[in-house]
Amino acid sequence: MKVLGATPTRNLALELARVTEAGAMMAGRFMGRGDKEGADQAAVNAMRLILSTVDMNGIIVIGEGEKDKAPMLFNGEIVGNGSQPDVDVAVDPIDGTRPLAFGRSNSLATVAVSPRGTMFDPGPFVYMNKIAVGPESKGKIDIEKPITENLKAVAKAKNKDIEDLTTIILDRPRHDDMVAEIRKAGARIRLIPDGDVAAALMTAWPDSGVDVLIGIGGTPEGVIAACALRAMGGEIQGKLYAQDENELQRGRDAGYDFDKVITMDDLVSSEDVFFAATGITDGELLKGVRYYGDHITTDTLVVRGLTGTVRQIIATHTTDKLENLSLIRY
Repeated sequence: MKVLGATPTRNLALELARVTEAGAMMAGRFMGRGDKEGADQAAVNAMRLILSTVDMNGIIVIGEGEKDKAPMLFNGEIVGNGSQPDVDVAVDPIDGTRPLAFGRSNSLATVAVSPRGTMFDPGPFVYMNKIAVGPESKGKIDIEKPITENLKAVAKAKNKDIEDLTTIILDRPRHDDMVAEIRKAGARIRLIPDGDVAAALMTAWPDSGVDVLIGIGGTPEGVIAACALRAMGGEIQGKLYAQDENELQRGRDAGYDFDKVITMDDLVSSEDVFFAATGITDGELLKGVRYYGDHITTDTLVVRGLTGTVRQIIATHTTDKLENLSLIRY
């Protein structure tokens, strides 16, 4: 696929790993302390600092804090050191702020990059109905079909019975009817409090035990997940979701189509994507940050779309050396 703007030919994801590692190491100090905004601010400060050193001319297209009024890297902010390539940047400093605040699993620091002009911009409409699957089920799902039909298609693609499938869905009242249909179909259900970037990635992670993500979650998270799933061989589809009639009308007046199926190509229209995620708390994907006084360990997933390469980086960071080189006290 032809990409827009300057082509990022080197593996920016390896540089982005430094960004998510910094965010995770700072945010991890807040595990279980009940301070979501404090954790967000710590992650944002660290990620902004390291982003400024990356060889790119980036514009924040997805600044996740806008949805929940948290501290954020704001939409339109320029990041990187100003050199080529020109890129779009999507960032969620903490995917799963509540799990982090209450010491629960699957909290991640995430960032994604693609050539300039290739990321979907949802504007102020930050929720979408989504379905995501791993490589075996790519091309088999259709968000416009009933959930049961999609479950049958996924089961067939994975050579399983529906009863063997595990679906993952945010634990929200808006999903009561979906949960009832999944139960009627006979599939297993895993309800999660937050963190649907991690949930989408689990569908493409062989050892996670998750087969399909279903339900209404964040559009920003959908864009970020699409960048990762491109390289991991999975698929995500969505439709914008209006929270009420007023939002629906405002969206239509602004030219947004709430009936249109948003494909992975719509979410990020280039294969030349980069994604990094570092575990903050322990989860099926990644281990959380560990603190040992004189050093810190991190577990990071690094993905490059152009080559389909997925790396897992276990890093040991020497605390005093880090602090001698950085403005951040880890």
